[in-house]
Amino acid sequence: MELHEKLLSVCRAFRIEDRFLGFETIQMGNVNKTYKVNFLREDGSEKSYLVQNVNTFAFRDPVGLMDNIDKVTEHIRAKNPKKLCLHFHHTADRKTFLADGENFWRMTNYIPSVTFNSLQDPAVLRNAGAAFGEFQNQLADFPIDSLKETIPDFHNTRRRFAALKQAVEEDKVQRAAEAAEEIRFLLENEDLACSLTDLQKKGVLPLRVTHNDTKINNVLFDRQTRQALVVIDLDTVMPGLMGHDFGDAIRFAANFCEEDCPEPDKAGVDMRIFEAFSQGFLSKTAPSITQAEADTLALSCICLTLELSARFLTDYLQGDPYFNISYEGHNLVRTRCQLALAKDMLKKRGKMEALIREQLEKIR
Repeated sequence: MELHEKLLSVCRAFRIEDRFLGFETIQMGNVNKTYKVNFLREDGSEKSYLVQNVNTFAFRDPVGLMDNIDKVTEHIRAKNPKKLCLHFHHTADRKTFLADGENFWRMTNYIPSVTFNSLQDPAVLRNAGAAFGEFQNQLADFPIDSLKETIPDFHNTRRRFAALKQAVEEDKVQRAAEAAEEIRFLLENEDLACSLTDLQKKGVLPLRVTHNDTKINNVLFDRQTRQALVVIDLDTVMPGLMGHDFGDAIRFAANFCEEDCPEPDKAGVDMRIFEAFSQGFLSKTAPSITQAEADTLALSCICLTLELSARFLTDYLQGDPYFNISYEGHNLVRTRCQLALAKDMLKKRGKMEALIREQLEKIR
């Protein structure tokens, strides 16, 4: 069956009966295949939908994944019925997915918008922080036990470091010597990197519903006003810590360079971006954030950066089986860049903590 025929049959299964006009392939993320499918309605207007073919190799429990998404989006919609929210269409038997024996499909309304892979505008960064903060705050009362852990131990940093130490010991592809300094630094800072994991196990930090992929390009913005419209890409929504979302967003957005910059001396945390994003984030989470969470937000940036460093280095030592690489040594370059970022965060930790305290005091 041709792709356009397949997409039309999927849309019909999701009860779209309008006249099919065609489709476009959308570059959205690196995991699922996404298509914008266009229809002509009876009144002469056009209506578009996003149809996704979910990667069931990456997501081994796609039904559980969609159950999480459905529960979370319905919870948000019930709280804000007039606010734009992701809505997944249902089949005739009320499922938010279509499993046709070969592929796993889902459909949402297409939202005209713009996305950014990087940002320097403080106003837009505040909007992005507010979008992720609002996502957290809207789900502060969500029954977290009803969610499935779609990627077990995703942010269990102790497990990540155990995997690193095993990779160092096995040294399958004889790369440990070249990465000796990186290995030394990470192992010396293991306890620091695992702070969030340890505090959660002690009951100091509460589990929350977390997005777990808080890149700036997972926020849709209005094309004219640059106001945040909605947070997208909810595949990794599951139980986690507020710091996981905040720390990873800062790690991604506030670095002076790309995460795989081959010149690690250029890496560092841009405090202008840190301040703008945290202002937006805290403006929405202030009603629900605990003191322990507030006290560890700056620390979370360091923890998430060190955790990803350990993951990159583990992959490098194992021969690059997990992360896509563009050249030999790519994962080592990524490791060194993230470690340089983490070291700069350590130097600026006091400033980051002070900014968070000041912002919370103003909001409250």
